[in-house]
Amino acid sequence: MVEKSDVGVADVKQNVRVGVGVILMRGTKILMGKRKGSHGAGTYSVPGGHLEFGETVGTCAKREVLEETGIVVHDPIFQAGYTNDHFEEEGKHYATLFVASRFNEGEAQNLEPEKCEGWDWYDLAELPEPLFLPFKNYMEKVYVSLKANEGMTRLRPD
Repeated sequence: MVEKSDVGVADVKQNVRVGVGVILMRGTKILMGKRKGSHGAGTYSVPGGHLEFGETVGTCAKREVLEETGIVVHDPIFQAGYTNDHFEEEGKHYATLFVASRFNEGEAQNLEPEKCEGWDWYDLAELPEPLFLPFKNYMEKVYVSLKANEGMTRLRPD
């Protein structure tokens, strides 16, 4: 049971969901899309989605990128940190695991137009705004620390 003093929700049992965000890198640019039709509509984020029961983070990352963009991720996938995100207005709470991989080849297609307005490559120094809460928190809290320490760890192959 969650107490009102803890998160502002009284007498409601809620689940924390696990999201996976995939940072596809092409030089100094990353692939981002503008969300629609879900929480965070109108914000920009990297490809990603929910971790399914029994799925590895690497498998989830590859599946989500393929489903959303048509891009097949071949390169090693690296752990890139996580965020703990509470969407107060929507009453949702996510732990988002971020992974990173180099872009291989092909062009991003918008395969889920009901969820995304389209994909484009953005320079890390000039990201579009507003950012989706988990990615905003990632850039503000995790990315700065990782960049300073060069601390990404390769995930085990699936």
